[in-house]
Amino acid sequence: MAEALRLTEERELDLVEISPTASPPVCRIMDYGKYRYLQKKKAQESRKHQTQVLVKEVKLGSRTNEHDIDFKVNNIRRFLEKKQRVKVSVFFRGREITHPEIGKELLDKVFQKIEDIGTIENQARLEGRNMSMLIVPR
Repeated sequence: MAEALRLTEERELDLVEISPTASPPVCRIMDYGKYRYLQKKKAQESRKHQTQVLVKEVKLGSRTNEHDIDFKVNNIRRFLEKKQRVKVSVFFRGREITHPEIGKELLDKVFQKIEDIGTIENQARLEGRNMSMLIVPR
């Protein structure tokens, strides 16, 4: 151990303990600052090549008019063409929550207009005052 410390001081490096539980303990002579720098660079490089999956959300009211639905469908089409996932939500105000079938019909109508470029990943389901479904590109 004393010889290893002497060598590290001569070379102006660090003595790093690799396996402290082994007998005798395993150590390595290295430049620890450079090692940490290279580890950080490697992690940064691996994050660089990851693709981040975006989920766009389009919200509709339960009483949304036909023209407004067509406008939202155009936005959904644009998102799907960019290979983004889309969450379509219908929100209910006040007593509208007593008629969830209206929201289901609305989501079905939206999906019929975009089924040529998208598929349903999660079916329509009620979550509090919102009913939503997830659409992914084909």
